[in-house]
Amino acid sequence: MSGAYGASDRGESIATVHAALEAGVTLIDTGDFYAMGHNELLLASALRGRDRDSYQLSVKFGQQRGPGHEYGGQDSRPSAVRNYLAYSLTRLGTDYIDIYRPARLDPTVPIEDTVGAIKEMITAGHVRHLGLSEVDAATIRRAHAVHPIVDLQIEYSLLSRAVEADILPTLRSLGIGLTAYGVLGRGLISGRWTPSAGDPRALSPRFSAGNVEHNLRLVEALRAVAEAKGCSVAQLAIAWVAAQGEDIVPLVGARTRERLAEAVPALDLNLTTDDLAEIEKAIPAGSARGDRYPSAFMSSLGVGN
Repeated sequence: MSGAYGASDRGESIATVHAALEAGVTLIDTGDFYAMGHNELLLASALRGRDRDSYQLSVKFGQQRGPGHEYGGQDSRPSAVRNYLAYSLTRLGTDYIDIYRPARLDPTVPIEDTVGAIKEMITAGHVRHLGLSEVDAATIRRAHAVHPIVDLQIEYSLLSRAVEADILPTLRSLGIGLTAYGVLGRGLISGRWTPSAGDPRALSPRFSAGNVEHNLRLVEALRAVAEAKGCSVAQLAIAWVAAQGEDIVPLVGARTRERLAEAVPALDLNLTTDDLAEIEKAIPAGSARGDRYPSAFMSSLGVGN
């Protein structure tokens, strides 16, 4: 709703948040760098007057941005943690954040220092739980040794399954949940994406010429499975992520009530063993072409594709 996928309608954004809450959605995810605080302010408006215990706020912090929206790395110093948190609490209009997490690993700061700073904020009552985002298995173990981690937010979809090799088993051995973002591949496996001028996703290798045509053929194979199941491609893709375990929560980036209304029924889809086999046949693990981020960002991720 802020900054990443072009212009959005403020009224529709707020109405979509309201519709999500009324549909039983309880987890709302944002980042302090989403359009430089715009998304937090938007959520403050959408959540005003709601029972604070009726939803959970997950906030990522630390990604540096410039006036031209250029990225400048991650800052996870303990002093920065406290500073970012103070601003997020103010913008969101709340006394505490349910899950607070660094957006990426800061290679200049030991993860133990960052986690230690968030732990202090938990003790002070400003944060309820500690999460991580896009880190590898070794970092998860180091962080968890300092303070219990409740979940790792990382990309996980039919097109991005690298977490299955090492990260997901590590999470399960430690009793840590996985919050999956990109479950629709940034719209690529929504079944609705078409090329358009000025779309920032054109910078993503998966949307580049040559790769996108191959990836859309995978989507068409998935569409045949969805039609046989009597659901949309997007619903099937969301349901597949949810079916990978009760410890996995799919994040759905719906910007409108229409897209939200399509996404929510995916939780009621019962995928049989045969269904899962047909989905695997349509989009086998590792079949997507192109990295999930431009090369400049891949080094900051816990896993590749």
